[in-house]
Amino acid sequence: MGRYFGTDGFRGEANVTLTAYQAYRVGRFLGWHYGSGHKARIVIGKDTRISSYMFEYSLVSGLTASGADVYLLHVTPTPSVAYIVNTEDFDCGIMISASHNPYYDNGIKLIDGQGHKMDGPLLDELEDYIDAGEDNLPLATREQIGRTTDYTMGRNRYTGYLMSLATRSFKGVRVGLDCANGSSYIVAKAVFDALGATTYVIHNTPDGTNINRDCGSTHIKELQRFVREESLDVGFAFDGDADRCLCVDDRGEIVDGDKIMYLTGVYMKKHGQLNGNKIVTTVMSNLGLYKALDRAGIGYEKTRVGDKYVYENMCENHYSLGGEQSGHIIFSKYATTGDGILTALKIMEVMLEEKTRISALLTDIVIFPQKLINVRVVDKDAALADPDVVKAAQEVTDALGSDGRLLLRKSGTEPLIRVMVEAPTDECCSEYAEKVAEILRRKAETDQKR
Repeated sequence: MGRYFGTDGFRGEANVTLTAYQAYRVGRFLGWHYGSGHKARIVIGKDTRISSYMFEYSLVSGLTASGADVYLLHVTPTPSVAYIVNTEDFDCGIMISASHNPYYDNGIKLIDGQGHKMDGPLLDELEDYIDAGEDNLPLATREQIGRTTDYTMGRNRYTGYLMSLATRSFKGVRVGLDCANGSSYIVAKAVFDALGATTYVIHNTPDGTNINRDCGSTHIKELQRFVREESLDVGFAFDGDADRCLCVDDRGEIVDGDKIMYLTGVYMKKHGQLNGNKIVTTVMSNLGLYKALDRAGIGYEKTRVGDKYVYENMCENHYSLGGEQSGHIIFSKYATTGDGILTALKIMEVMLEEKTRISALLTDIVIFPQKLINVRVVDKDAALADPDVVKAAQEVTDALGSDGRLLLRKSGTEPLIRVMVEAPTDECCSEYAEKVAEILRRKAETDQKR
């Protein structure tokens, strides 16, 4: 992991850990790098945060100063940037978003010319340039200075693409959408309305500071209540940049990423669409998913947490389905990244083609209780290597045996250690997770006093 770019881009509090000047330097570097031998063409999208406009202008200044032509999608889902880069003649794409984080955070996600999340030596060079005291890159002059173009039609093409993927009309289906006051508000309702659904939308009035606030996929109780009150057939909740989706079934119960992978995986296997008869998951997926997949005769792979690692595995092995419990689901035939609205459409396909409700299709998967505690630490590596933490983790693992598991991992975007326990009961999960978390907290307090 780099100094700035983690598992999902450069993320931090706006003008504290991620500044407008850093965004300008990102633009300067990318405009120069991709402008070797031709005039670079770079597309930018953003979410609804108040700071997204500031970062957009900073990136544009840097890019055009280096001679790149910039195309603005404006407010748009992250997967739309990947789609446009992959299907049109762009050198790279930039998405300004901190995904599910609160409004005061923001981020810069970089997408390469094939629509994949950027990685490797290029990011190392970019980080070196961000840290450099001087700006030794050439400035474009005269006719070589870059232009900025309104490219709303790119977002419209993405919207049309989503509509084209539906296998049948949604007429007569009552669908709830929670847009998280984020990027999906500009696309999701238009797609479902065009396909004939009777669409009910909540949290689609962004004001720059209400993105993800008590809504969307990270606060799904709002959608659960809404589905029950309105007697809807199904509901979908997106995060701030609409690259993830969680579902609520007809009974108002949560259908998380694991259940979505099971639901769509079984359907894809039935129709000969599940390449390699395997689904790619991360280590955070629930034991209940794996037991259900075993019963269904479907194999699986496990990767590190992060949809980019899921997608890398899918590409290497030509798998067609993968994702995360959090709702990043990738259908590699149709997208190069997680896409919340696409995921909702694929769930609709299963429901309509099977001619039954979502709840009836999930009777064979039983999710184990799970407890996740985030502990803020000073040094993530040192915390995980601490002898007391290692000892407590081994004791919990031994106590759980084959009836559960403990997972300790570093956050890719924050100074946190995530403590996750799965066990037969909620009480057992809480007891064992708290045992390890308390030791981590004590170590963090000691480190802060030094």
